[in-house]
Amino acid sequence: MSFRKVVRQSKFRHVFGQPVKNDQCYEDIRVSRVTWDSTFCAVNPKFLAVIVEASGGGAFLVLPLSKTGRIDKAYPTVCGHTGPVLDIDWCPHNDEVIASGSEDCTVMVWQIPENGLTSPLTEPVVVLEGHTKRVGIIAWHPTARNVLLSAGCDNVVLIWNVGTAEELYRLDSLHPDLIYNVSWNHNGSLFCSACKDKSVRIIDPRRGTLVAEREKAHEGARPMRAIFLADGKVFTTGFSRMSERQLALWDPENLEEPMALQELDSSNGALLPFYDPDTSVVYVCGKGDSSIRYFEITEEPPYIHFLNTFTSKEPQRGMGSMPKRGLEVSKCEIARFYKLHERKCEPIVMTVPRKSDLFQDDLYPDTAGPEAALEAEEWVSGRDANPILISLREAYVPSKQRDLKISRRNVLSDSRPAMAPGAPASTTTAADATPSGSLARAGEAGKLEEVMQELRALRALVKEQGERICRLEEQLGRMENGDA
Repeated sequence: MSFRKVVRQSKFRHVFGQPVKNDQCYEDIRVSRVTWDSTFCAVNPKFLAVIVEASGGGAFLVLPLSKTGRIDKAYPTVCGHTGPVLDIDWCPHNDEVIASGSEDCTVMVWQIPENGLTSPLTEPVVVLEGHTKRVGIIAWHPTARNVLLSAGCDNVVLIWNVGTAEELYRLDSLHPDLIYNVSWNHNGSLFCSACKDKSVRIIDPRRGTLVAEREKAHEGARPMRAIFLADGKVFTTGFSRMSERQLALWDPENLEEPMALQELDSSNGALLPFYDPDTSVVYVCGKGDSSIRYFEITEEPPYIHFLNTFTSKEPQRGMGSMPKRGLEVSKCEIARFYKLHERKCEPIVMTVPRKSDLFQDDLYPDTAGPEAALEAEEWVSGRDANPILISLREAYVPSKQRDLKISRRNVLSDSRPAMAPGAPASTTTAADATPSGSLARAGEAGKLEEVMQELRALRALVKEQGERICRLEEQLGRMENGDA
């Protein structure tokens, strides 16, 4: 079935993508030219990291998100690797820790200063050595602190405890060929992998066993990818025998046939999927494409529903995706991508248009927060835990129009005690020394008390009206969203 024929009601049907203005881009970045199907970019609520060209080794830039505009050629980099960097990944439990894998066969973990780099960073916190060939895949555990997965071109998957720099598990007999990508499931008890032998495997890393395997998930010879969805299903991208790009959805309980299979087009670039577990939307970006397609995954057939396509003029070299807690909630932003060009990085904002300016509960369910649910030792002992969720309501900032509905001006600051008509200003101090002056002050105090009473009554009225307006707006928002 062609995805263009599917038309259905969805709150994400009108999601639209918009690149930011030029002054909000990151200019003059020499993006890496390594021929590896990595995203070349990683982003979190504090920093943007981009793998760049480096002479005599490997390096990547780490920029505070606010440092937009042209980046100086002399801007410091993270440059401890002796070979080109192939993959980077921010720690989900610490926004200042990033791991990198390189052609020099090592994995390095770096601590970035709170305000960004002021000088080149050459000393990692820890160096993890165990691969015999280049390390092309890095993936932090979603719920356990300091647990890191790395996969190399030696077809070996290693799982490390970064806190103690020790190798926890070595899986060296499960992949007979090059590993294209690895993805943890929701609680980190399993991971799935896509391999050059055209198989998708679901693996239990602590037992070192193969839970499920699907041979020839996609029959084409080009690279494919597999990611876990929140409900345990597996989403894959790959190529058909006729070199057409495909998407597929699989149930791990039965990998004989895909639940859904769609063909997209016949371009060459590998498809990189980015998944949002809160909205069940998958964004698919092709390397060398100039578009981002997005699909909603649902419980009912045909399971994969095409939503829309964001198209631009320039092809993408790589792509980074912002975690949900780094988005602007008050603008109904449900995703933000950092698209790499030849010489710059351009943020692209995905927004759901809404008329109401209230917090949108349906768009922002509780999402994974920065706190780890388990320690590494607990995970090794066999415990599993879902991510600790946080509400994004606190990140909601009302728009300016709502702020202006309540006057915050101090009325009393402009009030002046009333003076007798025609009395010269210079007589005030003389009158203060006489009994009549004290009587005048008593009269003024009485008037002031009246003003204060009126002011208190007005404040109570304003508060009551403000609450009424809020209630009406909530009702209106629910009606607009079809909840009422």
